[in-house]
Amino acid sequence: MFRGMNTVSLDAKGRLAMPARYRERLSNEHGGRLVATIDLDTRNRCLSLYLPGEWSSIERRIDAMSGLNDQIRRMKHLLIGHANDLELDRIGRVLLPQELRQYAGLEKQVCLVGQCKKLEIWSEQSWLKKRDEWLEEVHEQGALPEELRNLAL
Repeated sequence: MFRGMNTVSLDAKGRLAMPARYRERLSNEHGGRLVATIDLDTRNRCLSLYLPGEWSSIERRIDAMSGLNDQIRRMKHLLIGHANDLELDRIGRVLLPQELRQYAGLEKQVCLVGQCKKLEIWSEQSWLKKRDEWLEEVHEQGALPEELRNLAL
């Protein structure tokens, strides 16, 4: 379960130091392995980082979909075609492939944003801008959706 937001730096080679609060669990329970791919929301260019078991489930569901549908075929190409197996090195870093870093506009500072079953990786600038936009939208609309109001937030 991933939650919270962490700002971390990418080194010159594109390695991301996994926050300590995730590192031990990833190493002990998942062999230090992760899968990264692009996020399909083109308005929010970020990466999605999954545990191997979670990604396998997603990949099986995608693979079972008909390739005759153009939208599904595009989704397969984008998600599976950009998926990369990653592994924590001995000091808890993962190397993000250059093509994924370019897609998400990742440079020096990035934000890891927990989304329960996955982590999203954003450029810090993009995350802060999007966060502020979303907060403004909530403020302008004046009310939370019914599902969120019922959570007693």
